[in-house]
Amino acid sequence: MTSMTAARAYATGELKLEKIAVPEPGPGDVLVKVASAGIAPGIAKLLAKGRFRHLPTTLGHEIAGTVAEAGAGVDRALLGQRVRVSPNLTCGHCEFCLTGREPMCESTAMIGHASFGSGPMPLYERYHDGGLADYVRVPATHIDRLPDNVSFDLGAKLHDLGNAVRALSQTGMAPSGRLVITAATGTMGTASIKFARFFGARELVLVARSAQRLEALRPLAGGLPVRTVALEELPDWEENDGLAKRLQALLPNGADAVLDFFPSGPGTAQAMAALATGGALVHMGGNMSMLPFSIRDMMHHCWRFVGTRSCTKADTAMVLELLASGQVQADDLITHHYPLSRLQEAMEATASRKEPIWMAIVHPDGAAA
Repeated sequence: MTSMTAARAYATGELKLEKIAVPEPGPGDVLVKVASAGIAPGIAKLLAKGRFRHLPTTLGHEIAGTVAEAGAGVDRALLGQRVRVSPNLTCGHCEFCLTGREPMCESTAMIGHASFGSGPMPLYERYHDGGLADYVRVPATHIDRLPDNVSFDLGAKLHDLGNAVRALSQTGMAPSGRLVITAATGTMGTASIKFARFFGARELVLVARSAQRLEALRPLAGGLPVRTVALEELPDWEENDGLAKRLQALLPNGADAVLDFFPSGPGTAQAMAALATGGALVHMGGNMSMLPFSIRDMMHHCWRFVGTRSCTKADTAMVLELLASGQVQADDLITHHYPLSRLQEAMEATASRKEPIWMAIVHPDGAAA
């Protein structure tokens, strides 16, 4: 095969399915035949913000498939192996990269996605094309073999699962393990529910808009007690601190930690107001709202606010270990499948979430779902 279908993004914000040449692996590269690729709902916003340095580009940072070709210097034993692509591109030699904090590297960017750092990005220049295509070329150093019991779909979503593990690891959960998860019916919320028990959670309070959608989350908790807060049942909660009051009523001693995925609005601050003394709020939602607390308030309560983004190699390694051992079953997080030819429909569905959707997978046309 010399040509393939790829989802190409342009500086105008336009997204087109086009026929382009299949990339050729150079020294140190592998060519992966894509079986499953995930969708990033916020891609349009990142395009508008100019976070894509190389356009046009093929989108898609969540990728799993089979190694089809290997470039010079690459172990031929990789051919035919089931793999997922680790999309984080960093310098590899700075203080952050050498201490397991790769997302903080000033050269950080992602295959098939945006650039986030302010430094030089030679890897991003070469490997900016992603996996919403039939094939993708990536460095051989950026693939992980998939255990036999881990599907391509889960392999593609391993980055999001790693993000959840990263957020959970930052909570420093107290032994009482009272954990609040906001925006719980979204991708990050559902992934966090799956892994919460491995980070000290002993009971969960899940917050989202819809009571009906919240009820569907209970089986994900692995036996942990679950209570829910539906924002649709809290009239004018944004103006009257309704979320904070409900959380304080449910957890009179306060939450030990909040995993906050609210993308906007006062929900972040109201969830933080429900923290116990010594509690932590870990935010991974991109909320641009201001917190209403004084420095003295935070000092007095010994609160911690932790901002974090993306995941590390150690985080995704932990996810693979838990999946391979059978301690976590996560295929039920994949609720929607689309062929690549229906990519626009898939992106609209994940962005609007008019119907219940946790994680969506795109398959190149002709690939098995």
